[in-house]
Amino acid sequence: MSAPASITAIIVAAGSGSRVGGIPKQWRELAGIRVVDRAIVAFAGHPRVGRVLVVVPASDANALIEGDGGDIVIGGETRQDSVRNALEHLAETNTASVLIHDAARPLVSHEIIDRVLAGLDTAPAAAPALSVTDALWRGDAGQVSGVADRSGLFRAQTPQGFHFEPILAAHRTAKPGAADDVEIARAAGIEVAIVEGDEANLKITHELDFSRAEKMLGHDMDVRTGNGFDVHRFGGGDHVTLCGVQIPHERGLTGHSDADVAMHALTDAIYGALAEGDIGQHFPPSDPHWKGADSTVFLLHAVQLAADRDFKISNLDVTLICEFPKIGPRAEGMRARLSDITGLPANRISVKATTTEQLGFTGRSEGIAASATATLIKT
Repeated sequence: MSAPASITAIIVAAGSGSRVGGIPKQWRELAGIRVVDRAIVAFAGHPRVGRVLVVVPASDANALIEGDGGDIVIGGETRQDSVRNALEHLAETNTASVLIHDAARPLVSHEIIDRVLAGLDTAPAAAPALSVTDALWRGDAGQVSGVADRSGLFRAQTPQGFHFEPILAAHRTAKPGAADDVEIARAAGIEVAIVEGDEANLKITHELDFSRAEKMLGHDMDVRTGNGFDVHRFGGGDHVTLCGVQIPHERGLTGHSDADVAMHALTDAIYGALAEGDIGQHFPPSDPHWKGADSTVFLLHAVQLAADRDFKISNLDVTLICEFPKIGPRAEGMRARLSDITGLPANRISVKATTTEQLGFTGRSEGIAASATATLIKT
């Protein structure tokens, strides 16, 4: 990563999410992507953020798996304890500034991050907020009992940014019960600059907030689906390579490259979702450079092309069509290998197989075919 590690984003995802019920809100999907993953991507993709640290409860220590883009630290009993744990985790690093963000705000934009960082360039702390524009009432027993002056009132948002050493010291001496990190900072005498927030940077608290967030995403949501299909005939050899896994077999597959029919279909599926033609256009079989090439090269190129265009691969699905070799006993290993290659969690990769009931060229064991589908989501 080229960004300096001196700026660390702390994403607080240690809450129970009890107000939405069921699965904690940070692990639920929002338009196909987990709430916490949306927050991670926002910070991991920012050019000035060098490290992302995600705070999770001990019970969810394995909820973030390799490839999600964030390191983890175990949270505490309260949000305040969780942030303190994260700060202590960073105490021996070269972190100069931190951005403390609630995972429940999955729509945070680079513009808000930029504003907070700009505030930190001239102040020891900065946080986004929105002016209160609605009238404020006091209530009692379901009745309006009075009004309140809204002058000078703001609705706080995250990320809240701080120079590292002062906020660490403030947390070490803070009394319990603070509403947020700005309150802890101010109690320690740290001045906090207000920067402009964003209505789209909503916090998911109740079930209806998921619907609100999905509507906001729907204005510019870009979901792509692509299909790929490939066939290779049997020839000489003592193994076949499928999904990057070598499988002993009485015959091999013939092709210009290593003839990994599954990876070729998956590669074409990603290209198809991007409207980028097929594998032959990017790696022409007429080019001797690709003779015998490892098909990992092709799949990695498609994955990188998607990332370069700001697409996240939501899932990959490949079906192998053959009589032999038997795929079922090896499917999990194939999923793991594809996960290693693409960086996509294995639970978003499907590998399955079918026969053609001894009909057609696959039924006659003349070759193997593969059909694949890829779904991409604009991040």
